[in-house]
Amino acid sequence: MDMSIALILGQDGITNGAIYALLALALVLVFAVTRVIFIQQGEFVAYGALTLAMMQAGTVPATVWLLVAMGVLVTVFDAGAALRAGRHRRAAAVAGWNLIYPLALAAIMAMLPVASLPLLVQVFLTLAIVVPMGPQMYRLMYQPVASAPVLILLIVSVALHIAMVGLGLLFFGAEGQRTPAFSDASFELGTLMVSGQTVWVLVVSALLIGALYQFFERTLYGKALRATAINRVGAQLMGISPALAGKLTFFLAAFIGALSGVLIAPITTIYYDTGFLIALKGFVAAIIGGLASYPIAALGALLVGLLESFSSFWASAYKEVIVFTLIIPVLLWRSLNTGHVEEEE
Repeated sequence: MDMSIALILGQDGITNGAIYALLALALVLVFAVTRVIFIQQGEFVAYGALTLAMMQAGTVPATVWLLVAMGVLVTVFDAGAALRAGRHRRAAAVAGWNLIYPLALAAIMAMLPVASLPLLVQVFLTLAIVVPMGPQMYRLMYQPVASAPVLILLIVSVALHIAMVGLGLLFFGAEGQRTPAFSDASFELGTLMVSGQTVWVLVVSALLIGALYQFFERTLYGKALRATAINRVGAQLMGISPALAGKLTFFLAAFIGALSGVLIAPITTIYYDTGFLIALKGFVAAIIGGLASYPIAALGALLVGLLESFSSFWASAYKEVIVFTLIIPVLLWRSLNTGHVEEEE
């Protein structure tokens, strides 16, 4: 291996590591706030990429009908409860966000020539379809069992992952899809050629991480999530709604997943089940951070990306094995250096 090959592999590793870092941050955030191991994070990656691909093919994305179906269920449960309690304004707000919004979005998608829209508009519509599924999923699947043990929440996550993979096959088919690059530009850094899409991935990832930092440091909702992550019971006693914290957390996780899918769709072919493998690598990074530390998880993601990239050169057939084997020494080290902690009641 000469220096030029090492630089190319390093570029690929850093690019992949940036995406894994975003997914790791989302996994750490969801677990810290809700105790949910968000296995289906990868499905949001695939749904984001393939929804954009369907739009560019001139087809109304099937995911918009999933959004409508989930919205109907949330409206039935929450608006019905609000009406029984005499809270008519609350019922109208629930119906507006969970029913009228998805139906209006479906109507807009059916009327617009989606294939000829500018790329940024297509990306915005993709996020508008996929991201609201996050809080709806929390309301339907997790909120009723929010106080259950972590094992029960893990079983729910596994079931949702299997369901979303099956729906992905139904919606998108078995064929992989790629989308056009955001930019055809390329830049020379010495002997290294950097594509415009790589720059987009790195810049957007850095901006998103910076925006999340500002959100948690500067905003009231961000501080509420931090308080919930540190002490759920204490945050609840101080008036922070666990349901609101859960929905907001799932909203952020769905946004990060869908945006990551949009970013990597021009770089690699995305299949209906591709997201699971990508999210697993983000999970390895999150485990390196102990499912608690954001900076260590981000550094772990870069390590995973670089390890995967260089492994593909030295032992391409075993690169996945090498990456996932990294979790074993990390778990051994943590088991030897962390005392047993009973699950919070």
